Amino acid sequence: MKHGKRVGIVGAGNVGATVAYSLAMLGSCHEIILRDNKIDVAKGKALDMSQAASAVRSHTVVKVAEAMEDLVNCDVVVVTAGSPRLPGMSRDDLLMINAKITKEVVQGIAKYSPDAIIIMVSNPLDAMTYVALKESGFDRSRVLGMAGILDSSRMAAFIQEKLGYGGGQIRASVMGGHGDDMVPLPRYSTVAGVPLTDVLSDEEISEIVDRTRHGGAEIVGHLKTGSAYYAPAKSTAIMVEAILKDTKQIHPCAVYLEGEYGYSNVVSGVPVMLGANGAEKIIEVTLNEKEKEMFKNSCSSVESLIHTLNAHNFFEEK
Repeated sequence: MKHGKRVGIVGAGNVGATVAYSLAMLGSCHEIILRDNKIDVAKGKALDMSQAASAVRSHTVVKVAEAMEDLVNCDVVVVTAGSPRLPGMSRDDLLMINAKITKEVVQGIAKYSPDAIIIMVSNPLDAMTYVALKESGFDRSRVLGMAGILDSSRMAAFIQEKLGYGGGQIRASVMGGHGDDMVPLPRYSTVAGVPLTDVLSDEEISEIVDRTRHGGAEIVGHLKTGSAYYAPAKSTAIMVEAILKDTKQIHPCAVYLEGEYGYSNVVSGVPVMLGANGAEKIIEVTLNEKEKEMFKNSCSSVESLIHTLNAHNFFEEK
């Protein structure tokens, strides 16, 4: 087939570069190709990372794609390209700007790396994953969005902080869209196998759930000039690793639903089994009435973004 594993990363800003660095340190792929409009910056980062890989005796080489056609024969392509939400910009403005960027990038991926699995990281995440699926024409198993792993790890960190013990043994579970409508699942969250409800009060759990929902905003509030990137990048690298190593592990990821949980033609975060073919299986967990209601709200808000795209004839434009 091809020589070694190759990962493409479109957008070499904080998140994209940190994904590349994380993967280079693990040495799980032979080649990482960075693609960014700022070609010189990408070249500098690529050299720096290749040298870091040599320091840890990793065989990964980091290169730069000067044009989209250099992003060829990738096994996985991570897309972090997109505009951040600038002052005075509405969510719809951001939606249209990033949907256009995503459309262009994904058409390039479909042309030059037709067998790749796409991992979307750009916001609004669930809507961008939907755009990527429609524009690539790929099977839904090959277009995933990264959000659930990040949200779960934020929740786990808050649980650890609240408890003061159990670090490394906490499994937090989150479903639904990425944002205010996410669906944290305390019923499916455990500390060393012990249900969360046995070690924390309802009040403490709802504080954690609330903080998880606004985990990104909390970091932006401190950083002022940007948003989180270490945890988002590591969460993305975890997905890439699972695919490259064909682990069949279950992680929450944003995928296109075709009847699962009673929803269709929408993208939302659900537990999926990740392997060499992408989302190889969607796991349907049993939700109670309250969780179903939260999941419904989550899907509705993504549907409204898709509706906005359709209202602008976004998918008709060729």
